[in-house]
Amino acid sequence: MKIVVQRCSRAEVRIGGEVVGKIGLGFVLLVGVTHEDTEKDVEWMAKKVASLRVFEDDERKMNRAITEVGGGILSISQFTLYGDARKGNRPSFVRAARPELAEPLYDRFNTLLRDQYGLQVETGQFGADMQVDFVNDGPVTILLETEN
Repeated sequence: MKIVVQRCSRAEVRIGGEVVGKIGLGFVLLVGVTHEDTEKDVEWMAKKVASLRVFEDDERKMNRAITEVGGGILSISQFTLYGDARKGNRPSFVRAARPELAEPLYDRFNTLLRDQYGLQVETGQFGADMQVDFVNDGPVTILLETEN
C-alpha cells in the first residue's frame, strides 16, 4: 500500500462538476493499493496516518497528529501511484491491484480512520474521473508505504 499524504488548509473533490467531498484543515490522501496488500497493511497504514505528527504545536514544531488538531481527511483512490515508467514513456500499472481487491481494502482503510480513530473522512468515488482541488499547507507532503 502506498499513500501520498499532503497536509492541507482546505480540499474538495468534484465528479462531473459536483462537489462530493470537502474538508478544511487536514490531509489529502492519495491511496494506492497493490495486489500484495492485506488487511494487516490497511490496519498499519490507518494507524500511521492517524498518528503522523505533522501539524504544528504551540512552538511551531511539527508535533501534533491530525487527531489532536480536529482535522479532516479527503481520501482519493489512486491506482496510478503504482505506475512504473522506468521503461518507455507509457507507465505500466501491473503492480496496481485489480478493482475487486483494491476497492474493499480502500473502503476498509477509510472505515478504520472513521470508526477506530474518530476522523472525518470524505472521499471521491472509486474508479471515477475526479478533480481534486486543495491548498497544500507548508507545503508538507509525505510518502508512506507498507513493506509490500
